[in-house]
Amino acid sequence: MNLPFLFAKRYLFSKKSVNAINIISSISVIGVMVSSAALIILLSSFNGMEQLILSMYSKFAPELKIEPKTGKLFDPENLVLNNLKKDSNVLHYTEVLQEKVLLQYANRQFIANIKGVSPESLSKKLGENIIVNGEYQLMRDSTVLAVLGASVQANLGIPMQNSDEKIQVYSPRKGVRNSSNPAEEFNIRSINPGGVLRYQQDFDNLIITPISFAKEVLGEYNRVSSIEFYLQDGVDVKLFEQTLQQKLGSNLVVKNREEQNPTLYKNVRVERWVVFFILTLISVIAIFNIVGSLTMLVLDKQKDMTILKSLGGDNNLIQRIFFFEGLMIAVIGCVLGLLIGGLFNYIQSTYGLIRVEDGANTIIDSYPMVSSWTDYILVFITITGISGLVSYFSARVSVKELNKLKTTD
Repeated sequence: MNLPFLFAKRYLFSKKSVNAINIISSISVIGVMVSSAALIILLSSFNGMEQLILSMYSKFAPELKIEPKTGKLFDPENLVLNNLKKDSNVLHYTEVLQEKVLLQYANRQFIANIKGVSPESLSKKLGENIIVNGEYQLMRDSTVLAVLGASVQANLGIPMQNSDEKIQVYSPRKGVRNSSNPAEEFNIRSINPGGVLRYQQDFDNLIITPISFAKEVLGEYNRVSSIEFYLQDGVDVKLFEQTLQQKLGSNLVVKNREEQNPTLYKNVRVERWVVFFILTLISVIAIFNIVGSLTMLVLDKQKDMTILKSLGGDNNLIQRIFFFEGLMIAVIGCVLGLLIGGLFNYIQSTYGLIRVEDGANTIIDSYPMVSSWTDYILVFITITGISGLVSYFSARVSVKELNKLKTTD
C-alpha cells in the first residue's frame, strides 16, 4: 500500500499531542461538508425551479413551430406542409395567425395580441392546468369564444360570470386610409369571453380565438404567422426537426421550444452557474481551514519527520504525506456533505418542509428540488479539486518552513 497514504490515514484518525489540531481538523471537515451540502442543495433547487419555469412555458409553447425566415406571414399551402398534416408522428397540428389588435369592453380599451388557432387543437387536459376561470375552448355549440390572458381580463375588467356583453376587436383595414368615416378604416368583430389563462408573463397579453375569426379581423385569408404542432410520444424531436427543416428549405424555419424562446432558457442557465460560481468562491474560504490544520500537524510531527528522514525519506515523501492528509479531509467532508445534501433534497421534495410564503405564489406550495447525478459529480470534482490544490501548496510550504526551522535550530 502507498506509504504516504498510510501515514496520512494514521495521522488523521489518531490523537495528536496538541488537542487543538484535532479541533482544527474537525472544523476543516465540517467546513468542506457544509460547502458541499450547500452546493448540491443550491444546484438541486435551481434544477427544480428550472423545471418548473420551463414546464409552465412548455404547457403553452408548441413542441415544434414553423415560421418564415423573413417577414411575418407565409402561405401554408405547399406539399411538405400538406404531408405534415397527415404524418402519423404528428399529434396536434394547427395553423396560427397572430397580430396586435385593439380590444374594447364597455368603456375600457387594451392593446393585445390576437392568436388564431384551430379550435380542435386545444387540449382539454392542458386546459385544466392553465385555465383559472371559465373554459378552455373556442366554440360552444355555434358560439365563438375567446380565451383571454390574465392581463387582458384584468385591464378590461371582464367578469367571467353572468356577462352577456361581448369584446369588440379592432384591426386596421389594409388599403384604407384617411376615410371620411373612421369606422371604415378598421375591421371590427365581436366575440364572447370564454376563459382566462393562468398568470404567466409571456401569455398575459394574448386573446386566443378560432383562426377563422382572426382571419376576418386581420383581413388575412391566405397567409398565416406560423404552424404549431406536437409529436407522438417516443418520436425523436431533434431528428424530426432536422429532417423537416431539410424538406422545407431555407425560406421556412423549424424551431423547438428552446429556439422559440432562447432568452428564457439562457437566463435560467446563466443564473444557475453565476450563483454556483459565487457559492464556490465562498466555499474556498471554508476549504482554507485545511491550511491551518496541515500547518499545525507539520509542527506537531517534527520528530516523526526527523526519524523518517533518517530512514531515507526525502522532502517529496513528507509533502505527499501531508498532501494526502488534506485530501482525505476534503474527501470525507465532501462525501458527508453530499449525503446530507441528498437527504435534505429527498425530505424537501417528499414532504415540502420549506414552504412558499402564503399568498406569494399560487403555483407551488413548497420549493421544488430535483437531484441530478451530474450535479453530485460536479460538486465532488469541484470541492476535491480545490481542496487538492490547497492541500498541495499548503503541504509544500509547511515542509519548507519546517526545514528552515530545523536549519536554524
